[in-house]
Amino acid sequence: MIILITGSSGFIGFHLSNFLLKKGYNVLGIDNHNSYYSKKIKNKRLSFLKKNKKFNFFKTDIADAVKLEKIFNKHNPDIVYHLSGQPGVLYSLKNPKIYKINNLLATKNICEMCIKYKTKKFFFSSSSSIYGDQKLFPIKESSKPLPKNPYALTKLNSEKYIQKTFKNSKIKYVIFRFFTVYGPLGRPDMFIHKFLKSIKENKTISLFNNGLNFRDFTYVDDVVKILYLFLKKKINKKIINICRSKPIRTIELVNILKKNCIKKNIKIKMTGFVKGEMLKTHGSNRKLKKYIRNIKFTDLKKGINKTV
Repeated sequence: MIILITGSSGFIGFHLSNFLLKKGYNVLGIDNHNSYYSKKIKNKRLSFLKKNKKFNFFKTDIADAVKLEKIFNKHNPDIVYHLSGQPGVLYSLKNPKIYKINNLLATKNICEMCIKYKTKKFFFSSSSSIYGDQKLFPIKESSKPLPKNPYALTKLNSEKYIQKTFKNSKIKYVIFRFFTVYGPLGRPDMFIHKFLKSIKENKTISLFNNGLNFRDFTYVDDVVKILYLFLKKKINKKIINICRSKPIRTIELVNILKKNCIKKNIKIKMTGFVKGEMLKTHGSNRKLKKYIRNIKFTDLKKGINKTV
């Protein structure tokens, strides 16, 4: 079995690739190593993966349909985990065009290749951002999407394209909506890593909305195990939240981070609400637990300790 993972040098893509390689699978990794954040961390992740002989890497932009087809034509993967994409809520407000290319166009290209080369299963990483600001919690998969920014909109439109394209095909697909994934070797633009870097460099840390935002944090190892378990299940045409369903205020998260740091004189600045940011993410994982029973999520304090 050959498994293709887009965004293999990215945060979740790296951890999933590493997990599957240890399980003995042949993994094809695709990543364009763009400059959204430092390439050093992407190269570091890639260096770990390249140590395994069953890993084959292609530095390619899947928005380029011609280059993408060459990979499919040569290797014809059985399974595709489409995890690549342009992240960043705030960045999408400044550069919306990039998100149409790296999220929507890229998804269209890989879907077409899956149809043409008869891929068996397709898994897509969507985001809790598509829900926007909801009034009823926890948020179910049936909740009406209310995207507040270009990032969320391109993720939602990618979902719709997948559903439309695979509707009458034999390809089995599952769309996962991730809720704030964190962990070791995470993206440096995410709050936990920005916080740790600010402490290291003795800089002031800004807390949006005075630290009162709620986030439903999910540890990366839990996400990877879930993605792997769905590989073995006969499930098709589903949208599923991946979340602990235990949100925490940012200010409470900061207190947990403080306890894990040597430095105690941490500079914090409270700031107002930022456009495009959601006040609260709190997902329902009842549907997830329907398919994967007895699932245990990593305690937030343990996850933060491992991350630090």
